[in-house]
Amino acid sequence: MKEKYYITTAIPYASGKPHFGNTYEVIATDAMARYKRARGYDVFFCTGTDEHGQKIETLAEKKGVTPQEYANGVSDIIQKMWDQMGATYDWFIHTTDDYHVKAVEKMFKKFYDKGDIYKGYYEGWYCTPCESFFTESQVTEGKCPDCGRALEKGREEAYFFKMSKYADRLIKHIEDNPEFIQPESRKKEMVNNFLKVEGGLQDLCVTRTNTKWGVHTFDTNHVIYVWLDALSNYITALGYDPDKTFEEQSEHFRKYWPCDVHVIGKDVLRFHTIYWPIFLMALDLPLPKQIFGHPWFNFGVDKMSKSRGNVIYADELAERFGVDGVRYYALAEMPFASDGSITYESVIKRFNTDLVNNLGNLVKRTLDMQKKYFDKVVQAPNAKQELDGELVAAAVKAYDGLIKNMDEFRVADALECVFELLSRANKYIDETTPWTLAKDESQKERLGTVLYNLLEAIRWGAVMLTPFIPSTAEDILSQLSIDKVTYDTIGTAEQFCGIESGKCVGDSKVLFARIDEAKLLAELEAEMQAKMAAAEAEAKAKEKPEGCALIGIEDFMNVELRSAQIIACEKVPKAKKLLKLQIDLGYETRQVVSGIAKFYEPEQLIGKKIIVVVNLKPATLCGIESQGMILASGEEQVRVVFLADDTPLGERIR
Repeated sequence: MKEKYYITTAIPYASGKPHFGNTYEVIATDAMARYKRARGYDVFFCTGTDEHGQKIETLAEKKGVTPQEYANGVSDIIQKMWDQMGATYDWFIHTTDDYHVKAVEKMFKKFYDKGDIYKGYYEGWYCTPCESFFTESQVTEGKCPDCGRALEKGREEAYFFKMSKYADRLIKHIEDNPEFIQPESRKKEMVNNFLKVEGGLQDLCVTRTNTKWGVHTFDTNHVIYVWLDALSNYITALGYDPDKTFEEQSEHFRKYWPCDVHVIGKDVLRFHTIYWPIFLMALDLPLPKQIFGHPWFNFGVDKMSKSRGNVIYADELAERFGVDGVRYYALAEMPFASDGSITYESVIKRFNTDLVNNLGNLVKRTLDMQKKYFDKVVQAPNAKQELDGELVAAAVKAYDGLIKNMDEFRVADALECVFELLSRANKYIDETTPWTLAKDESQKERLGTVLYNLLEAIRWGAVMLTPFIPSTAEDILSQLSIDKVTYDTIGTAEQFCGIESGKCVGDSKVLFARIDEAKLLAELEAEMQAKMAAAEAEAKAKEKPEGCALIGIEDFMNVELRSAQIIACEKVPKAKKLLKLQIDLGYETRQVVSGIAKFYEPEQLIGKKIIVVVNLKPATLCGIESQGMILASGEEQVRVVFLADDTPLGERIR
């Protein structure tokens, strides 16, 4: 019977399209799931979307759709992105799925009946994007400790979970299970900052009354805290029933729970390593074996931010580098514990160096030589030399390193082991010089052996790469025309013989085409600058027009608005947008130039009473001095603000 392996991603919030950093998580989790399957495990890989909460309710309202419609649309985008990146998930959960909602409702009632939840009031700092309250001690300068956004003071009736009841038990579990939180730095952060603090672990507010979009409790004014709702997906996806004991759960649930590893971003570590284990303790369920908090991908040295526009999307990268190019970069570039950095220069460099040169050229020139010198027929390796043993040793070392690193979730290090083998194979070509051997008929058997060793090294490399760049690995193995394409056919020196002599390899083809770095870099940087400029413009457009509502009354009163009448008006020659107006303020006449010629003919304005800003500094437009500004609204369609005919001239507008 196969050993089971249950792996999950954190389910992304269905508020918008995931950027490259978010997509890394599903790529890394998929690589691990594929690796475990290749090693013979019975894998269950779960992902999905978190679809409740105030933020989605607000976004839906702005779009003029229901929260469910909004969540469905974004969830579809996320699932399509995961599919495009080759994610081989076994289950995609939506937290709006009926079975999940019903289970969460039962869980909340179970906690309440058990005395783990009580009713009270919460007063503190609230972060809308994170949907979390924070105490004074957790907040610095009014900013959210998780996302850094501004917080608001709030007070509301709420239900609380008695976190303190389980804190000591959780601390002991963490101390007794060193692998529970990885990397080690994440564990220290959680223990020192949340568990072993003065006053101990605070009870958690687990309901909200400021939103209707979520799982409702038996107290109809209260919606269950989105994190209690979302975290529960890891067991509801397996069919968990809160009314049953662990022994009474379905065979499917008992088979896969506890989870072997939750793969999450370091920004949601607190929820997964403190809240989630305590919820499970209260449910009398085993805790997950490991929670791995991966680092972030930054754009250069900056965190990716949609508001700043410095966001890279995996599907857009795939248009230039292919899906396997994106997968490879994400997996090879992210360190084990520290943040990774994505720049267009590094993407292009890794693509050209690792995929084009090291892998692609090795495969193509080896197959081309096999065709040129032996008409594709694989020769028996009967002329072995000491140098061959070094290549075999490199293959075994690569396999051992891959296994060790993948079992420790060091994905980038595992890939490095494979590419060291490919580099050694390329060096082997330079050392053996097959083109020289081909000139000497007496060296033909040696030439056949050299090419056999190269084909076998490529086979090992392709098999090892199947979890990481699956389409490319499959393509290579197809070109080799072989049957031994699984992990159990490699690993020892004795297994460096998987290709059958006498068989023919296929024709070579280009796996990865070299990219013109300077040209593509210029294109990508121009696109990024356009994105950032658009984001800046959008941010300015979203600024409240009442921005001046933040100024004092004294500042407002410094703007002198007075009533006036247009007594003459004419178009400005050679200026299609401008009209020149003579206005009567009652106590004096002035000349004003206004950009409203597209919207009014001069005769339409003569005699109209308007509002004028009279204390602006004079400005010169098309050589004509303007001594004020008239009030109008709109941009696409400008409308001058007209006053009633009986308005006295020169009257102060307040």
